[in-house]
Amino acid sequence: MSTERFCVIGSNSFSGASFVAGALEAGAKVLGVSRSAEPDAAMLPYRWMDHARFSFRRLDLNRDLDALEAVIREFAPDYVVNFAAQGMVAQSWTRPEHWYQTNTLAMARLHDRLRRLPGLKKFVHASTPEVYGSTSGLVREDAPFRPSTPYAISKAACDMNLLAYHKAYGFPVALTRAANVCGPGQQLYRIIPKTILSILTGRKLRLEGGGQSVRSFIHIRDVVEATLQIARRGAPGEIYHLATDRNQTIRALVEEICRQMGAAFDDCVEIVEGRLGQDAAYLLDSTKARTQLGWLPRRTVEDAVRDTIQWMRQHLDRLRQLPAEYVHRE
Repeated sequence: MSTERFCVIGSNSFSGASFVAGALEAGAKVLGVSRSAEPDAAMLPYRWMDHARFSFRRLDLNRDLDALEAVIREFAPDYVVNFAAQGMVAQSWTRPEHWYQTNTLAMARLHDRLRRLPGLKKFVHASTPEVYGSTSGLVREDAPFRPSTPYAISKAACDMNLLAYHKAYGFPVALTRAANVCGPGQQLYRIIPKTILSILTGRKLRLEGGGQSVRSFIHIRDVVEATLQIARRGAPGEIYHLATDRNQTIRALVEEICRQMGAAFDDCVEIVEGRLGQDAAYLLDSTKARTQLGWLPRRTVEDAVRDTIQWMRQHLDRLRQLPAEYVHRE
C-alpha cells in the first residue's frame, strides 16, 4: 500500500502542527507550508517525535501563490488540509482588511488553483463556528450565518466560495467547524496556556467579561483524529461539526486550571470588561461526524488542562522567552 500524502497549509499553527504530528503518526508523508519560519520546537508537536517523512516550505498565500502551487504540484498530495488564516477575533476590528485579504481573497485564489490539481482526493478546510454568531441551543451544520466580527465575516465568505466551487466544479472540499480546540502546543495567548503561564509566573490573568461566555472545549487530538477521517472518508460538499457534549463558561475552565494547579481563583484573576463583538455562546451539534464517520471525542477538558500543564512545565524555560501576547502580522 502506498504512503498517503498530505499537504498541510498553515503547518506552524497550533491545529496545523498538531495535525502534522497526527498524520505522521498514521504513517503519512507530509509537506508543511506556512508563511513564517518554524517557531521554537516547543510549539511544534511534530518536533516532539522522530520522523523522516516531513518537509517544510516557507511560503505566503498572499505573496507566493505561484510558488505554492508549484510546490504542491511537485509533491502531488492525496489531500490538502488548510489551517492557514488570520485567526484572531478581537484584533480583526483593528485592521479588518487584513482578515478579508487572507481569509477570503487569498483563499479564493488558492481554491481556483487547487480545483485544477490532478489527483486531489480531498481539500479539507478548517472553518469556525464564529460564522453562526452567538447561538441559542445546539446548532447543526445547516444553521444560518450570522457573523458578528470581521474575522467571522471573512471566514463565512470563504466557506461560501468553497461550497460554490463544489457545486460548480465538483471541487472535493469538506469543511470542519470545531469547538474551542485546546491542548499541548497551543499559542500562549489562548485562554488555557495563558492562565497556566500567569499562575506559573505569578501574574494575574485578565478575565474578559468575567468569563461568562459559554464554550465547548475539545482536545486537539480528538480534532486531529476527526480531520484525518474527514480527509479519507468525509463526503465532498459536507460540513462537519467537531465538539463534545459538554459546554461550560470560560470562568469554569479557569477555575479548573486553578484547581489542578493548587491556586486560588481570586488570587490569580482580575475581572475586566468584555471585548467588542464577543459572542455569548457557540454550541455545536456534532451528530453528523459521529454518525457518518463513527467519530467520538475520547478526551475531556480536564485531560486537555492536565496535558497542557505538563507540557508547559516541561518547556517552561523556553516558553518564558517566547511572546506571551498575540503579535499581528499583515
